[in-house]
Amino acid sequence: MKKLMMASAATALMASGAFADGHSEIKMGVILGFTGPIESLTPPMADGAELAMKEVTDSGLLLGGSSVTSVRADSTCIDAGAATAAAERLVSADGVKGIMGADCSGVTGAILSNVALANGMVMISPSATSPALSSPDDNGLFFRTAPSDARQGVVMTEVLMEEGIMEVAVTYTNNDYGKGLADSFQAAFEAAGGTVTISAAHEDGKADYSAEVGALAAAGGERLVVAGYVDQGGAGIVRSALDTGAFDTFHFPDGMIGASLSEQFGDEIEGSTGQVPGTDSPGVAAFAELVGDAFDATSPFTPESYDAAALIMLAMQAAGSAEPADYVSKIEMVANAPGEQIFPGELAKALQILADGGDIDYVGASAVELVNGGESAGNYRQIVIEGGEISTVKFR
Repeated sequence: MKKLMMASAATALMASGAFADGHSEIKMGVILGFTGPIESLTPPMADGAELAMKEVTDSGLLLGGSSVTSVRADSTCIDAGAATAAAERLVSADGVKGIMGADCSGVTGAILSNVALANGMVMISPSATSPALSSPDDNGLFFRTAPSDARQGVVMTEVLMEEGIMEVAVTYTNNDYGKGLADSFQAAFEAAGGTVTISAAHEDGKADYSAEVGALAAAGGERLVVAGYVDQGGAGIVRSALDTGAFDTFHFPDGMIGASLSEQFGDEIEGSTGQVPGTDSPGVAAFAELVGDAFDATSPFTPESYDAAALIMLAMQAAGSAEPADYVSKIEMVANAPGEQIFPGELAKALQILADGGDIDYVGASAVELVNGGESAGNYRQIVIEGGEISTVKFR
């Protein structure tokens, strides 16, 4: 009898939620570093999230016909105070019902602690990868579609050792992302028998990195690992290393990989390697076809952004409500098996299945699988610089 009453109540809630929300506007926050050290990466990330919103809105199937509107905000990637204030405006002034973001790990943690927890707001980050975000006191509100740097450190080790590189110098941007990744990589690399000659922080925003590069060169290494940002200090380190002849090949983690890397350095960094979250699942081709020439579907963290926004909206449909407190428990349910697999361009199909009481397994553009309370299981695209361009070697 209790189960019957609960089922009846749930049905009533879904019906009333659909009626209340039907033909209404649901706002979703998109908070990314539109200015700052990864500003060249964030426009296609936002476009990816907003493509999912348009797809859902055009279907007319979310909660009886609700539309979803994007409200953008600038995380700056590096200024926790500015990011927190921007997120607070999204919640208190704009009335968003979920946040796609943030992007960089430090500002993501600040928004989670100071805004999301206080307001019971769901966040799904497409790119915050610090291992410190794996076990925050988040009240179950935080998820991410990009894997933790604890895994990236292992993948980096595998790539370098398969290249025959056993001795490296490491420089990292002096924040949560850089330090967490450098520590994760060093632990994995040394455990596998490699040597890290030096692991040194660099600050973003400097005009001259000759002192930092001098210290890295003095320590030596077969390759320089640059755990920085492609539009900031990481690029400055590479330029100084090339100009002084300190290093001529590099290894680039995700924060360094983007179109501006090849634009800035071309064949000067020929033979350099790296990795960025990515997959060769059927969803990648479906996403590229869906995007067409509207924006760069292969830009780092763009598939993950589409997926983050999609998961929020599908969870709303599963809960019959756009309220975070109602749909947060449905996010992992729609992301994982059992259920019919859903790929980019199939959000209308997914919404209908959920409206009919069925189950979905959202695979999306990045082969989504959530584990350990909202962590991405994760896949990586291994790259090499060939002919001055970023080329994919394999997927891991």
